[in-house]
Amino acid sequence: MATIAAAFDIGNFIDQENRKDLLRFTTAGSVDDGKSTLIGRLLFDSRNVYEDQVRAVTRASLNRGDGHPDLSLLTDGLRAEREQGITIDVAYRYFSTARRKFILADTPGHEQYTRNMVTGASNADLAIILVDARKGIQPQSRRHAYVAALLGIRYFVIAINKMDLVGYEEQVYLDIKAEFQKMLAGLKVRNSYFVPISALAGDNVVEAGNNMPWFYGPSLLEYLETVETEDSRVDLPFRFPVQRVIRPHQDHRGYAGRIASGAVRAGDDVLILPSGRKTRVREVVSYGGDLEIAGPSMSVSLTLEDEVDISRGDLICSTRPPRVSTHLAATLVWFNELPLRLEKSYLLKHTTRTVRAEVKALRNRLNINTFEQEAAATLHLNEIGVVEIETSSPLYFDPYRDNTITGSLLLIDPATNATVAAGMILEEKADWQLKPQQLLQASQPIVPAGKHVTAAERFLRYGHFGAAVDLQDRLEVAYRLERILFEQGAAVIVVSGTNPQAVASLVKSGFLVLGSGSMDFEEKVYPGPLPADDEDAAQAVYDLLLRAGVVAFKKQ
Repeated sequence: MATIAAAFDIGNFIDQENRKDLLRFTTAGSVDDGKSTLIGRLLFDSRNVYEDQVRAVTRASLNRGDGHPDLSLLTDGLRAEREQGITIDVAYRYFSTARRKFILADTPGHEQYTRNMVTGASNADLAIILVDARKGIQPQSRRHAYVAALLGIRYFVIAINKMDLVGYEEQVYLDIKAEFQKMLAGLKVRNSYFVPISALAGDNVVEAGNNMPWFYGPSLLEYLETVETEDSRVDLPFRFPVQRVIRPHQDHRGYAGRIASGAVRAGDDVLILPSGRKTRVREVVSYGGDLEIAGPSMSVSLTLEDEVDISRGDLICSTRPPRVSTHLAATLVWFNELPLRLEKSYLLKHTTRTVRAEVKALRNRLNINTFEQEAAATLHLNEIGVVEIETSSPLYFDPYRDNTITGSLLLIDPATNATVAAGMILEEKADWQLKPQQLLQASQPIVPAGKHVTAAERFLRYGHFGAAVDLQDRLEVAYRLERILFEQGAAVIVVSGTNPQAVASLVKSGFLVLGSGSMDFEEKVYPGPLPADDEDAAQAVYDLLLRAGVVAFKKQ
């Protein structure tokens, strides 16, 4: 017994496990294509299922009258899923082999659960899209392939399943492969692998088997073990959305968050948005102590050499900053049973920042059968379209194609708190897209002369966006704040009793409107309780406008 214990070194085992890299993948495809059965077979044949789980599945299968263990029950955990034989919710499973660790997401195939598929695929490196060899490519297969490509998933595995039901005929496999290759070419998918399988019998899942000698490629698991997994985000510019300010004592101020892209080390020059301040990283701190360098997906705390006003929602980034804008073009996948309403006020969540937003226009809607764009008045459940969004305060973003973290967003209905859509910000060079160095340092117009005055030009002229600030009955505070802003060159005015239409026109024209009485304007900024001293109150509101990104200059 002592000899056996000495032969097993737990420390060495943990070190070996930690050295393994991680692959996140998802399954997709039409209903009844065999996704859950495939995952069950993958877990079972790779010996990643406990004996009590096998006994429970075997017992449940016998109770249902099945002649063999139904391996789909290893992932279909909801009662409704087992009763109907379908996947409804996203099921996550962790397993490992001698070469690699895996996190898989088994997503539903029904059209009504497409939003669950988007959730499961959002963090995946690879997508396994199943096709029933008897039925061929279905509309939902097309939808899931498009969504996976839209989400920027780098690797596609097209698993043509149920080959046992077509007599393992090679020509069936080749016909489906040729049709799917044409579709992937239209989606600009560069890395794809086709494999014929039988999830029920186990052919080409973990081992090759003897039923398809005409196929010479690696099995599904062999491909998963060898596909490249390097995180390309490490080569992108540094992006660090601040989640929390850590102040354990008066001598330490750290900014905690998760690195979205790039790498950071002590001594790096960084830019703070929205203030535009530049400083340098003093320390990169993790739970185990200071780090020499930190990369994507690592949760760390940064300390800076200068005292800078930073709060949740701000962005610490490299000197290659993201875009800054209140107007966005994005591709939306609509999640809600209620259709999209233009001009409705939604909450927009982007990294750690949440702002008010409206969908101003629907440019087009995707025809999932032809992948063509068509005119539409709204988006319904599971539909995909390109929209124009206007936000109440600027966002700091990269196009989704360049950065999936700072390029993604969620729309939330403030009345129900339901997530109604997920969005991917497009890479477009429209007049209203601004970069911080253009906002703060540009000396030349960034749009051609002769056009209508744009929000970009107003920002360059005034150093701020238009906004209405409700100061209730604090008239003296309004005048003192007006003086502070005016001395910075701001377009600012104090109003009292002005109607909402007039306020909206002033805000649209780039004015900072300070209301000294009750302001009946939906998108107003309400600073909340203010200090009793008028000067302190005016300074508090000014600091709020800075943090919100409404103004980009600093008080002299």
